[in-house]
Amino acid sequence: MTPLVSRAAELEFLDSVLDRTLGEDGGCSVVDLAGTAGIGKSRLMAEFCRRAQARGMTVLRGRASEYEQHIPYRPFSDALADHDMELTDPGAEDARGDRFGLQRSIAKLLVRIARSGPGTGLVVALDDLHWADPASLELLDHVVRHPPNAPVVIVVARRDRQTTASLDAALTRGIDLGTVLRLNLGPLAEQACVEILAPGLAPGTQPGRAAELYAASDGNPLYFLALLQAGQAGRNAGQDAPPHSAGLGSVLLDELTPLTPAQRRTAEAVAVLGDRGSTALLSVVTGRDETEVTADLGALTDRDLLRPGPGGRWALRHPVLRAVVHESTRPLERVRMHRLAADALAAAGAPAGERAHHVEQSLTGWDPHAVAVLSEAAERSAATAPASSAHWLGVALIHLPDQPQHATLRRDLMLRRARALGVCGGLRESRDLLHEVIAMSPPDEAGAPRSVRASAVTLCAVMERHLGRYAEAVALLRRELARTPGPSDADAVELGLELGSSAPHATAYPQVRADVARTLDLARSLGDEVAQAGALAIAALGETYEGNMGAAREASDRAAALVDALTDHDLAGLCEPLARLGWAEAFLERFADAERHADRGLAIARRGGQLYVLPHLLLCKAYVHIQTLRLETAMELADEAETIARGIGSDELLAFVLANKAYAQMFALPPGGQGALVVAEEAVAAAGARTNWWASIAWCVLGQAAMHAGDAQRARAAVLRGGGENLNALHPSMRPLILETLVTSAILTGDTDAAATWADRARKEAEELDLPSQQASALRSTAHCRSAAGDTAVAAELFEEAVDRTARGGAVLWEAFSLLLGAPLTAVGNPDRARAMWTRARQLAEAGGARQLTGLADAIHPLVHAAPPAQPPAPVPGLSAREREIAALVADGLTTPAIAARLFLSPRTVESHLSRIYRKTGVTSRAALAVLQTRLELRDTANGPIGPT
Repeated sequence: MTPLVSRAAELEFLDSVLDRTLGEDGGCSVVDLAGTAGIGKSRLMAEFCRRAQARGMTVLRGRASEYEQHIPYRPFSDALADHDMELTDPGAEDARGDRFGLQRSIAKLLVRIARSGPGTGLVVALDDLHWADPASLELLDHVVRHPPNAPVVIVVARRDRQTTASLDAALTRGIDLGTVLRLNLGPLAEQACVEILAPGLAPGTQPGRAAELYAASDGNPLYFLALLQAGQAGRNAGQDAPPHSAGLGSVLLDELTPLTPAQRRTAEAVAVLGDRGSTALLSVVTGRDETEVTADLGALTDRDLLRPGPGGRWALRHPVLRAVVHESTRPLERVRMHRLAADALAAAGAPAGERAHHVEQSLTGWDPHAVAVLSEAAERSAATAPASSAHWLGVALIHLPDQPQHATLRRDLMLRRARALGVCGGLRESRDLLHEVIAMSPPDEAGAPRSVRASAVTLCAVMERHLGRYAEAVALLRRELARTPGPSDADAVELGLELGSSAPHATAYPQVRADVARTLDLARSLGDEVAQAGALAIAALGETYEGNMGAAREASDRAAALVDALTDHDLAGLCEPLARLGWAEAFLERFADAERHADRGLAIARRGGQLYVLPHLLLCKAYVHIQTLRLETAMELADEAETIARGIGSDELLAFVLANKAYAQMFALPPGGQGALVVAEEAVAAAGARTNWWASIAWCVLGQAAMHAGDAQRARAAVLRGGGENLNALHPSMRPLILETLVTSAILTGDTDAAATWADRARKEAEELDLPSQQASALRSTAHCRSAAGDTAVAAELFEEAVDRTARGGAVLWEAFSLLLGAPLTAVGNPDRARAMWTRARQLAEAGGARQLTGLADAIHPLVHAAPPAQPPAPVPGLSAREREIAALVADGLTTPAIAARLFLSPRTVESHLSRIYRKTGVTSRAALAVLQTRLELRDTANGPIGPT
């Protein structure tokens, strides 16, 4: 191996990375080695790996390559080759059929290897990442944004000038997040090259001559070494050294000059096969027996042209050398070698994805068998590597003759490619391709129940919708529905469902209500229960958004009855109704039903690779977890949704995802942090100048985040920006909660008249909605106003009433929030009750991971606990002392085993006591008992005994 010189500072930096990773607080780091070709990135990476191994770390190495840029996950497949994980297989462990599930699985695998290897920690070294495929870059971006919680170092080497924009953005974002450490490599020092490298590698080279070669190489080690070797070979042959002006490629080609024709052919075959060149495969590609090939490999190794790799495979010593050899191979010979490689891999049973690269390189015209291989490779990679799928289909289309007999196949391939492009973020290219498919599909072709044209129009509308072009999507769908002759009934249902999907995101639901009703009637006439469920779910969400709660509950009940009766197989092709139904139920505060349907939708969508709907389902579940105060899982769900949204490439969807993520962060992060505000600002930036529902949500969340950050003026301005004229752009069924931000901001800025006006509006609208959380928010708004006016007692009562409403509705977040706001006011007249409120809120907040609320609880602690100690709460009538003790522990959140351990009882005895408690109090669950016990503690015993609710 070439000596490593002039890199002392870089090695010191890398040693510090290892020190930090293996220290007590060690975690994941990504090291970015950047520089020009041949500057020494690979050599420095090798030294880093050697030092990591010396410290007992597991080291995995992988490499991307120039001629296999469309093979999915190539560098990671190399690195994880010994860990039995087929990265392109949709059934990979925990991948569940989508590339984002696969990303999480690989991150978990890295943690497992780091913690279970022979030593401590893991290094994953990925070389030449500027040539990595899109799926690998997405995976790296995932790791950068969600670093594994383990001593893992991922070191990547890349050429800075050839780095793709997506890779550069991912690494730069990681630098901002603090997870990526960048190391830019410059030229070697002249002294090290002249005094150390030259004497060691080319004995006899005079210092003056070495200095000339150094100047010609500009300090690039690869170029310098190539010049040295060329000069040494020239002297050994009695020739002059090649001119310095010949360039690196010419210098490297000169190394091939002494080879025999057979050795040259073997080197060319290695260049064709990349690092997959086994002796057996090289024998097939060169047309020579293995004994002869083995002799050539020995000769090439002696000349330091080849390097042996794992599994008996061979590779040229440097990617630049491979590129030079590959490009200098005669074109017809190169095509022949790739064809032989594809045939040999097929005979060995290699998957289509591994053969597709060689098939592509060997195609010179129409070949049905080759196109079949490309089509199969595209199908296998559609879910886990859609960019590769789109590429293979594009290659097939290029070579497909533009003749009538191939029109059906062409249209099928184009439609599949459009789907793949849409999934991997190529929304505009997908839309343009779908326009071509629509033009190729005459309206009168609809002999089949479902036509390609309708599918293309529907998918095109989806692309337009994700691009934020709702007017175009709606116009396209209405034009198709109005055609003469019109679409078949089945096609009309498909088109009608997509038309309804424009609401409430950008189209007011009343504008499509009649269309949805017609679609529902048509689906009913066809006996299509899946479509009926879809139409009812659209109606449920639309009516919920508009605040028509009676119609919303009816549509939601009917949709749920149908969905629950359908099998997963029935819903496999259309699981979007589950997302709409889940959101409708979440807004109706039917949290258990919403989570149940979201979970089912997630399972179906993952299996079917329906990535468009995954963020909606993930956010629905995250919203439920926020409301029920399970913030750790809410954050995880929002993070996963963000990963998918960025992959899809829709700014509008990203704005909605980031708004929900910021919403979770507001309560999950400690007071004073700016994290939620930063994410909310990015959400608003992604929304741009849009004024639809999701944009309004982004602005309102920015307002809430600003309020949490203490900026009341900005909070008010943001909500008014999102609400539009007379605040009519605000989500109607959530408007009371959003108005609370305006109320509090107005009070803090001294505008009590505006606060009173908004509080009164919130009260009236909450009464019409009849939703516990919205009613509780309106009560808090009024309480804020009464408190500002000095009416502490009335404000305290209103906050306590808000507590009752939220507890009854199951919105634990707002129960804890209301308790904390009310406790200091209650302490003025009833300190015992205030302490009970504070304790309950603190317990809920801590159990739910709400550090914002625990911080608030700590802040108001002196206000609440300044009074004398509280008296013991009055017992629930009819309960024994032991039963009262157990009921109190249930209210504190203890499980049966924990209660048994605390009281030195058996779990069975605790359960027997609980059965008697349920019977005496009339409650039927632990949650209901906790609410009953808490309400008892919150009320003065003078108010009389409390019965069951």
